[in-house]
Amino acid sequence: MTRELRVFSTIAVQSVLEELAPRFEIANGIRLEVTWNTAPVLVKRLQGGETADVLILNRAGIDTMTREGRVLAHSEVTLASSATAIAIKAGAARPDISTPEALKRTLLAARAISYTDPAAGGASGIYFAKLLERLGIAEAVNAKTRFPPPAGLSGDFLLTGEADLAVQQIPELLQVPGIEIVGPLPGDLHMVTVFVAGIEAQTPQRGAAAALIDFLRTDTARDVFRAKGLDP
Repeated sequence: MTRELRVFSTIAVQSVLEELAPRFEIANGIRLEVTWNTAPVLVKRLQGGETADVLILNRAGIDTMTREGRVLAHSEVTLASSATAIAIKAGAARPDISTPEALKRTLLAARAISYTDPAAGGASGIYFAKLLERLGIAEAVNAKTRFPPPAGLSGDFLLTGEADLAVQQIPELLQVPGIEIVGPLPGDLHMVTVFVAGIEAQTPQRGAAAALIDFLRTDTARDVFRAKGLDP
């Protein structure tokens, strides 16, 4: 009988894991049951009593779970990191985001933008909301902002014409065909998120969980991480 391994994973690595999962499953005779969401939502679900065998979260999420005794000691492994970036619909005029001041002008000039709702807990959304406050344009920009649904993709609004600019982490932007990444946030506004895997402390499948994490550190996996916009 095929074993099942339950994984709680942030959506930032969804494109990577979806490509690698079939290879791991065939090689190990283990089926992955993956729950996707933002790291803070997954942390809340774990705190509410849900369980998983493997956790793939941002650094803050893993640190929280470690403090609460939910991550097996010494099982944490850094998988990759990604930057938050700006995207446009393919073929649209490329805006100037070369400096913080240029980005500010571009955001104010845009008809509408989309970024992850900070209330949903996504790292890029929380950071970008604070960035708007820092630039002194939060009220003006948020008045013309469209938030994707929880665990959704801001780039989808570029395709429908509901936004001119989309802000999210690079691997999430790359999941939307028909859009182009202009570049990461400039200068001292640059923001990188680190993603970490760990074994849930109470899982009865420590061996299988360790096998998955080891697989995600192979050269083959690293190549996929790079292709999907992450830096392993």
